[in-house]
Amino acid sequence: MIVINTENALPSYGVGPYLIIPMVVVSILSVILSFYGFIPVYSFDSLNWLLIILAIVLVVDAAFLWIAAVRISKIDDRIKNGELVTDGVYALVRHPIYSAWLQLCIALVLFSQNLLLLVLPIIFWIILSIAMAKTEEKWLMEKFGNDYVLYCQTTNRFIPFRMSF
Repeated sequence: MIVINTENALPSYGVGPYLIIPMVVVSILSVILSFYGFIPVYSFDSLNWLLIILAIVLVVDAAFLWIAAVRISKIDDRIKNGELVTDGVYALVRHPIYSAWLQLCIALVLFSQNLLLLVLPIIFWIILSIAMAKTEEKWLMEKFGNDYVLYCQTTNRFIPFRMSF
């Protein structure tokens, strides 16, 4: 664990609300517009159950990620203490809270069973990746230097798994 001076610290919520709220709103609106026929529906009946099961798995995993980051890792307190958190769920993914919300948006799209909407998670992932690189990750790199660089080399940004290189 590395501790820094907490002056000029990144806000506890980072840029999250500015990114996550629009993503969730777009996901919900897309599903609604798709349901009412304003967006064309492309689906394969044989995939419907698979999409529903995958959506449920993503919702459950998102809940575990969020709980592990917020409750178990106590990220708010650790940010206030100026810590670089690399243990617990943060050993699997650098941004578990964003990852959880991204998974929820993917689950919404899967529940709609409209394959056309699968483009949304790709767009969201690109937007989140760019935003993280230009804001939170840039700030963390400035504050923690090589420790954060090494952490980034072994931990994926949004997909929870350990990288082996």
